[in-house]
Amino acid sequence: MHDLSILAIIWTSVFFASFIAHRTRLTPVLWYLFLGSTLVNLGMLPTQMPIFILNFAELGIITIMFALGFEEDTSNFLKSIKRSWGIAVFGALTPFAVAYSATFYFWGDKHIALLCGLAMASTTVSLSMVSLKTEGLSHTPAATGIMTSAVLDNIASLALMVILIPIAVGEATFSLHSLLLIAGKALGFFLIVSFMGIWLFPVNAGWVKRVPIIRHFNLKLMLAMGRGEYSILALLLIALLVGLLADFFGFHPAIGAYMAGLIIKREYFDYHHDQKIDFHDQAKQMINNIAFAWVGPVFFVTLGTKLIFDADLFLQVLPYSLILFVGMFIGQIVSAGLAARTIGHFDKPTSLLIGFGMLGRAELAFVVLEIAYVQHNIVSLEGFYTLMLTAFLLNLSVPICIRWWKTHYLPT
Repeated sequence: MHDLSILAIIWTSVFFASFIAHRTRLTPVLWYLFLGSTLVNLGMLPTQMPIFILNFAELGIITIMFALGFEEDTSNFLKSIKRSWGIAVFGALTPFAVAYSATFYFWGDKHIALLCGLAMASTTVSLSMVSLKTEGLSHTPAATGIMTSAVLDNIASLALMVILIPIAVGEATFSLHSLLLIAGKALGFFLIVSFMGIWLFPVNAGWVKRVPIIRHFNLKLMLAMGRGEYSILALLLIALLVGLLADFFGFHPAIGAYMAGLIIKREYFDYHHDQKIDFHDQAKQMINNIAFAWVGPVFFVTLGTKLIFDADLFLQVLPYSLILFVGMFIGQIVSAGLAARTIGHFDKPTSLLIGFGMLGRAELAFVVLEIAYVQHNIVSLEGFYTLMLTAFLLNLSVPICIRWWKTHYLPT
């Protein structure tokens, strides 16, 4: 099948999912996942996506995260770190403990249990943030808390990956050097992004204006090129470059894209004063259209294709998956919710919404599964399907829970 034919099928399913979502009043993300799984099991989509679709899907999650960061207030994000560190810590340790304990009980192998715990430790923010945006909750304290916690959670999970994967595959033992290395990378990445946001983009002010070569760079002038015709290209280029920078430092590009969106300020769009046009709002609408209407949904449909139905294997792993799902569901909501309430001092409705928003599992979980199952063959086929089905159920529960809790949630 031609790569473009696959893209055509995916885009058709996006139209269909959006129509069903409107009729059922459920978030489209739920239907993207469902249709992705349905189409791959019907043979209409391949089980192994071509590299073009995989890269297109990754571009989708990059644009989604950039759009979410572009809408966020930077000061709110920074203030939220003080309230969200506990959510990230306990929201990761509890799922790790639940997954480790359950899988060690199932298969009695500490290496398998270690990798399963690591796969289930990190949450995905993309699914939660898109679900919150669909329900009109993307600018609430809960959304900022979820985003900040997930970023911190992913950094911690990457540190654990560096340390634990070599141990699990028998290639190394615990190393303080590895821990210091990942901490140094995280610090280096955030320092570079901070430099871009504080000094480089507003280069007409501060000491950077005296530095040769880069002193001629000014983001405001760049966005104003051709009466603003190239502003979207400039924004997407920044998102991609910072995403690649994050990848260079060992983080998911989506994290970099979100940080890029955070450091783009409204004041950079104050050009052509003779026109009564809000160029910032115009750019935001175009970015949102790209992210949530035609590029971003490809990521979720592709994510849905990860679950291939095999009747015998499905029945074999279903009890394991349900036990693990229930343990993860309760453990994640309780740990993240209690941390949000006691450490972050969020109110009860917001704390529970944060717990729901931390349920999803995607990017880093599948990276660990690929290493454990494909590269090193440590996790068995049954274990692989158990974790895949558990992650799928957790992802499905995110938009459903957020939609249900919306009627009870009163942001403060």
